[in-house]
Amino acid sequence: MAEELIPVYRPDLSGNERAYVLECLDTSWISSIGVFIERFERAIAEVTGVRHAVAVCNGTVALHLALHCLDVGPGDEVIVPTFTYIASVNTIAQTGACPVFADSLPGDWMLDPDDVARRITPRTKAILPVHLYGAACDMHVLQALADRHEIALLEDCAEALGTTISGRHVGRWSRAATFSFFGNKTVTTGEGGMVITDDDALAQRLRQVKGQGQSFTRRYWHEVLGFNYRMNNIAAAIGTAQMERIAPILARKREIMAQYAAQLAALPVEFQRPRAEVNSSGWLVSLLVPEGVDRDQVMQHMAGVGVETRPVFFCAHHMPMYASSERFPVAENIATRGISLPSYPTLSEHDINRVTDALAAALQDQGR
Repeated sequence: MAEELIPVYRPDLSGNERAYVLECLDTSWISSIGVFIERFERAIAEVTGVRHAVAVCNGTVALHLALHCLDVGPGDEVIVPTFTYIASVNTIAQTGACPVFADSLPGDWMLDPDDVARRITPRTKAILPVHLYGAACDMHVLQALADRHEIALLEDCAEALGTTISGRHVGRWSRAATFSFFGNKTVTTGEGGMVITDDDALAQRLRQVKGQGQSFTRRYWHEVLGFNYRMNNIAAAIGTAQMERIAPILARKREIMAQYAAQLAALPVEFQRPRAEVNSSGWLVSLLVPEGVDRDQVMQHMAGVGVETRPVFFCAHHMPMYASSERFPVAENIATRGISLPSYPTLSEHDINRVTDALAAALQDQGR
């Protein structure tokens, strides 16, 4: 009998998630007002070490809200990696600003600071580094670069909750940073997002704008252009329960990352390699297949034996709405060769063995 499919991700909902959701239902607090909103925001603020965490309905609107409240708009340029999830780019365009693509680094696949420096112009309003797959960008260099040119820095931490740089949580290097709590994230609310900041005035503006720009003191009086980006109490209840177990979840994910590295050490694959100062959350264990290997055939082979994988992101400059003939050789190489392996915290030792055996067989099938 065929074994059960091993998905790329499966959320661990074994804590208080059910009890807290039922509390929302029993008390009828199911919309964007309720005790769990504040509890979840406080939990994220404590883990990341910031003064303010502002909950929103997903990670994409977190980015858009932050860009809008940093006054990014028409005529501005925002530098962003071309190798990223498309939301990082779309939200820039949604403000009316122009995304300016930059290449990645070959080791950790993060935004290349030298390429960023080359692309700064008088129109550059912000730099948007994206921490991918649990790794982190070189924020020491990027922060210095942004300060030198007096431009904003906004970190996209959607995939990096729990990741630190020199002991400091990602998101602490910029005026604002954003997180996603989609169903496949380290901490999930089903759909959800967060903007964090240490800037009191910015936090106040974020809270007002996410709620249709309504006055804090006068109901239905709307003082500024706003959006309906609020998180609901049920989602926050799930997130609150998840945050109660974030330490063991992160510990298990790092164990899984280490086990993959050990078991696949003899294969001709290249793992994403975070810099020494980065303690990765291990969100999705990702690697490059050898040059000349058909990545899609490897994935199909693994799917045939019940192991789901997924490709890494395609480059944004290859998308129809952002199509460009400019070359970004490192990013393009990663996008062509990269795959992500099952990485959820309840993955068993047997499952890990199945994944590694399937990858080894798939590469052997192609003569590697």
